[in-house]
Amino acid sequence: MVDMDRISISLPTKLLGEFDEVISERGYASRSEAIRDAIRDYIIKHKWIHSLEGERAGTITIIYDHHASELMKRLTEIQHENGDLIVATLHMHLDHDHCMEVVLVKGDAKRIRELTDKLTSQKGVKQVKLTVMVPGGNIPE
Repeated sequence: MVDMDRISISLPTKLLGEFDEVISERGYASRSEAIRDAIRDYIIKHKWIHSLEGERAGTITIIYDHHASELMKRLTEIQHENGDLIVATLHMHLDHDHCMEVVLVKGDAKRIRELTDKLTSQKGVKQVKLTVMVPGGNIPE
């Protein structure tokens, strides 16, 4: 038998409702199993991102709460601190409360990862996705 620990989490009602819809659509037997799957996926993504090495180019896509106190200022400061990695940015208003930024990056994978982690950890950031490529056309035919 697998050892199990019990945890308790607090979620916004709307988020839990959306999660329950996904659980139902995918046919999970319980929230616990769906959460275990989500955690496994999160761990795999984390390990993949942290295994990247060398020169990379890609995008960091950020969705955030436009009204979060001082968030836009902090995001701008972080981007300025990493100006040598950032090639360009694109800002888009999604709705009254949310914005999306796409940050084009090129440089050392470790530094891109550190930048992504720093952006992700800011209060008011809802979602961050890092997509990376290998510069130089090392793409299989």
